[in-house]
Amino acid sequence: MDPLVVHWNMNPEIFRIGGFAVRWYGLLFVSGFILGYWMFTKFFEREKLDKNLLDPLLYTLLLGTLVGARLGHCLFYGFDYYFTSWKGFLEIFKVWEGGLASHGGTIMLIICMWWFARKYGKKNHFDFLWILDHLCIAVAFAGAFIRLGNLCNSEIYGDVTNLPWGFIFERRGETEPKHPTQIYEALSYLILGLCLVWLYVKKLDKMYRGTFIGLFFIGCFGMRFLIEFIKEPQEAFEENMVINMGQTLSIPFIILGICLLVYAFKKKIPARAVIPDNRPKKAEPTHYAKSLNG
Repeated sequence: MDPLVVHWNMNPEIFRIGGFAVRWYGLLFVSGFILGYWMFTKFFEREKLDKNLLDPLLYTLLLGTLVGARLGHCLFYGFDYYFTSWKGFLEIFKVWEGGLASHGGTIMLIICMWWFARKYGKKNHFDFLWILDHLCIAVAFAGAFIRLGNLCNSEIYGDVTNLPWGFIFERRGETEPKHPTQIYEALSYLILGLCLVWLYVKKLDKMYRGTFIGLFFIGCFGMRFLIEFIKEPQEAFEENMVINMGQTLSIPFIILGICLLVYAFKKKIPARAVIPDNRPKKAEPTHYAKSLNG
């Protein structure tokens, strides 16, 4: 056994009862939502928003992520299979069999948060950009969890490497060490999330609306673009591409992130939710009353 590589053969299932299995990927996926829910309770407490909105927000995020990520995988990576026969089309709904694309999940989350802000935002003193700014902080950590789930599944790994931390993914029949790109991405998302948390805790009152999501798009998809250079193609059609599908889909988000930063520093809207003070103002004493008191 080569001491300079990691022989990886982790069982992706935690336990199985008959035909039902609990997998590490699913546990990590759900853990990301639990952490995100907790973080939003802290956001709402700090900025004095109505915490009754947390449950509908969670349901919207969960549904949007699952639908968007699944459709993204089927459209971007398997269109010919999923949309050219009834057999393939029906398998779109088999989410438990795997196949989720982060770009699709991101697009659907943006759409869902636009709807959520339209429905609840005005009367609760937040807007579309406010919720994206806060959501991206939680998403950074959830993304790290999901990539660790990919590692548990021995999937989405990199090209051959001679680095001492190369992984031989034995469950996939590999015999050469490969880049553990799942760990690279998980670490990049974790560092990005910690930086965004630091900005929120220490600099919120100096931040402009749109800054958090702008930094997130640039950091998350910028790192994704670079790491894709050492990833193995996920689909056969990517083998002859100069840049693969993941990189192609990352470019618009990087550009959007730059545009959001420009917008944020141009408009200079406070990142914090601004709750109007509706308390009745004290009436100013008249000149006559002042003269009596004086």
